Amino acid sequence: MSTFEAAASAAPAVAAVPAEKAARFGGEPRAFWQLLARGAVLLMFTLGLYRFWLTTDVRRFLWSNTELAGDSFEYAGTARELLLGFVIAVAILVPLYTGFFLATLSLGALTALSNVAALLGLTLLGQYAVYRARRYRLTRTVYRGVRFHQTGSAWRYAVCALLWWMLTALTLGLAYPFAQARLERFKMANTFFGNLPGRFAGSGLRLFLRGVSLWLVALGPFFAAVTATVLGLDWGAIAGSTGGDDLLDRLEASGIERAVIYAVLGGIWLLVALAFLYPCFQAMVLRWWASGLRFGSICVSSRLRTGQVLGLYARFLGCAFLFTLLAAAVVALGAFVIDKAVGEFDSIFKEIVATGAIVIAYVGCALGYSTIYRATVRLGLWRCLVESLEVSDLAVLEAVSAAGEAASPVGEGLADALSVGGA
Repeated sequence: MSTFEAAASAAPAVAAVPAEKAARFGGEPRAFWQLLARGAVLLMFTLGLYRFWLTTDVRRFLWSNTELAGDSFEYAGTARELLLGFVIAVAILVPLYTGFFLATLSLGALTALSNVAALLGLTLLGQYAVYRARRYRLTRTVYRGVRFHQTGSAWRYAVCALLWWMLTALTLGLAYPFAQARLERFKMANTFFGNLPGRFAGSGLRLFLRGVSLWLVALGPFFAAVTATVLGLDWGAIAGSTGGDDLLDRLEASGIERAVIYAVLGGIWLLVALAFLYPCFQAMVLRWWASGLRFGSICVSSRLRTGQVLGLYARFLGCAFLFTLLAAAVVALGAFVIDKAVGEFDSIFKEIVATGAIVIAYVGCALGYSTIYRATVRLGLWRCLVESLEVSDLAVLEAVSAAGEAASPVGEGLADALSVGGA
């Protein structure tokens, strides 16, 4: 959701206009498709280095086409800043990874403990990077000559986020609404548009009550299947007290076939439920999040509909299916051409060519699916969310004055290097 935070959090900062006409997104999908397609090609030929320029171009497209009261936002960041931040982040992370690796080798029996410590340490650093990256994006977001900025301790946020995510994992996701509410309150309490302070009014309990039914639908049958699997097994037969001495005989006597069926059905249900319910959950969370944004006495609300989000994912699946057919045809044709071209060469050369072709095909398909997802789901979510916003009490912005300074891109580089946060 960090992609939205840098600009959608900025959405309240507009001049006094009727709320229903305050927000508009004017970006053309065709132009965005072209931007992403060109970027995907350059990513392949530059071995991923072009992503800093692509990220900058995407942000400029989204920000500049997001209009509020007839004026658009401006993204003032540069690809050079992102590249520099990434290089500095790598210089920080390499010694850290080396230290974790050496600690694992030297601890021997305590290797598992060191792995847990490394995981917690990297998670903590990742949350620190998320907060710093948000600070960078906000200070590069400008509206009518006034920039957004963020204060607050990134380490305090990281510790808080780590504890909340641990609690979320222990409660199988039930603590997620309260974690989101607490973390958003921390971020928005330290977010400013010029000298106008922000805050977050969303209720974790309200999000919990709205989402618990989805949780029950997705996980209820799964837990029932797990329970049936455990109770359906004759553990005495597995342990050898009954059912004979042969392992296969004991497994057969334990009723494992029936238990496996329960387990498979439970797993299938979980995957299918998550696939269908995730868009509903995403729409609910985005609507809740946007409706909790406040800047001074300015209130934001969202009327994002679940059907809109479901339609975006349906479009993505349709485009992805067509791309799969096209990619399969290209791969088949390429394999035929390569086989004819290198048929008379030795086996080692054939293996090298085949391996290279497989790598190129894999990277091409991955970039293709990523491009389709960003051009359908990500762009669609941005457009639907922006155009669903309603803003009230905008007159207070007449007195807003500029404040805050541009933040370092190192946090963004850390987030990139650790693959956390949105771009």
